[in-house]
Amino acid sequence: MTQPLSAGLGLKFEHAGAALACRLPGLWFEVHAENGMVPGGPRLRWLEAIRAAHPLSLHGVALSLAGAEPLDAAHLGRLAALVRHLEPELVSEHLAWSGWGGRSFPDLLPFPRTTGALRHIASRIAHTQSVLGRRIAIENPSHYLRMDHDWDEIDFLAELSTRTGCGLLLDVNNVHVSAHNLGFDAAAWLDRVPGDAVMEIHLAGHSSDPALGAALLVDSHDAPVAPPVWALYRRLLARIGPRPTLIERDANIPPFEDLLAERAVAADALQPADQPLAVAP
Repeated sequence: MTQPLSAGLGLKFEHAGAALACRLPGLWFEVHAENGMVPGGPRLRWLEAIRAAHPLSLHGVALSLAGAEPLDAAHLGRLAALVRHLEPELVSEHLAWSGWGGRSFPDLLPFPRTTGALRHIASRIAHTQSVLGRRIAIENPSHYLRMDHDWDEIDFLAELSTRTGCGLLLDVNNVHVSAHNLGFDAAAWLDRVPGDAVMEIHLAGHSSDPALGAALLVDSHDAPVAPPVWALYRRLLARIGPRPTLIERDANIPPFEDLLAERAVAADALQPADQPLAVAP
């Protein structure tokens, strides 16, 4: 019987040997899907070796589900091929857009939550799931500016899940950052999330904006998870129960042992609940 996923780490090339050798119970690794969309070579062989030893999650950053232009069929095809090849436990994407006019932008950009946007994004999620042949999880974004929205964010996420059957990748750090920047209550936000839809949780560090200081927090993934984010995470688990949880670190990468220590905090938080971690098919 496959062991349930516990807490995982983002897979970094500099930790290749350590990740391959580590055999902690419940450990899994997440890969940015675009880094594996290659026809062969050492990178794909490395991912194959990791997949033989550990469960994997594929986390996309470039599908541009909220974009106005048609979905990139070639990109989606490469993602589907990678999913078939690696057979990850989880596949996820962002609720954002990142392309326009044939150009790709190195960011996850916001959009107004209108009913038209809801229909548009729902159709793109449904198509993506059809091509991949599986349910995906959609990540809540970080917010840095106020926009006029017709839909409350949680209602929008819940309706996307209802219409398409997709799950949610709940990034607790994104909630904390957004709450600070826009002035809402992060705990109250998390208390309203439909727990049954949550397939995965992300935890990460953040930083203050270089120009504005503490007035604006940035989801920078370059520091350990902050104490307020740990507190929000434990509050969420107390309500919805354990979910596979990832520690994200994409800059200022520390030694593998430091990430394992941070991962252990999440694993300990997941342990008390006497039930297997839910991974929806």
